[in-house]
Amino acid sequence: MYVGLKMLKGFQTVTTKTSVAEAQTLLEKQHLWMLLVVDGEKLVGYVRDEDISAALPSMMTTLDKFEALYLLRKLTIGMIMRKDIVTVPPEMEIEAAANIMHEKNLAGLAVVDRSGKLVGYINRTVMLDVLVEEMGLRQGGARIVLEVEDRPGVLKDITGIIADQGISIISTSTFHQDRHLVVIRMATGDASAIEAVLRNRGFKLKTVENFAGEWRS
Repeated sequence: MYVGLKMLKGFQTVTTKTSVAEAQTLLEKQHLWMLLVVDGEKLVGYVRDEDISAALPSMMTTLDKFEALYLLRKLTIGMIMRKDIVTVPPEMEIEAAANIMHEKNLAGLAVVDRSGKLVGYINRTVMLDVLVEEMGLRQGGARIVLEVEDRPGVLKDITGIIADQGISIISTSTFHQDRHLVVIRMATGDASAIEAVLRNRGFKLKTVENFAGEWRS
């Protein structure tokens, strides 16, 4: 999966000439925490809700209403915007973008093409949606968890057993946390027959109770 296939396209942007007052209104009405700043089609920066608040530390308390509104209209986004925005290309693998967001503790990433044109935006909501999709949750079915040896062919062995039972696989995922876990979601409402076959073949199936001690301690 690539960033360009999941990025948001219909989002609000502002320009360097947009007044801070207008930007503040957009943030409040659309419940946003950040606005991307463009010059034509090119991304030039961003401004956060806290940046606007910081630009007006005492204005609203030291000036009367009309003076404050006048200065707000004069103050533009170009005067307070940040330029250190992290961008990614649409062809980047989405897991790589998620890793950047995790390592830098970012709520979102601007997506730009090779010419610098802003083509999209990807945020934590998108990443969570990708996780749900990749795990196959919305398609229903039954899920099994196996602790397996980290060896070549182990996934092929498991999926082969499931295929022999005439069951389709919705999704497969692997996790490494002190052990090698394989999570498989199947197009069936009852996985008990497959679980029995897998156990007979020597595979270790895990239930929630096998892990409960790790979050209870």
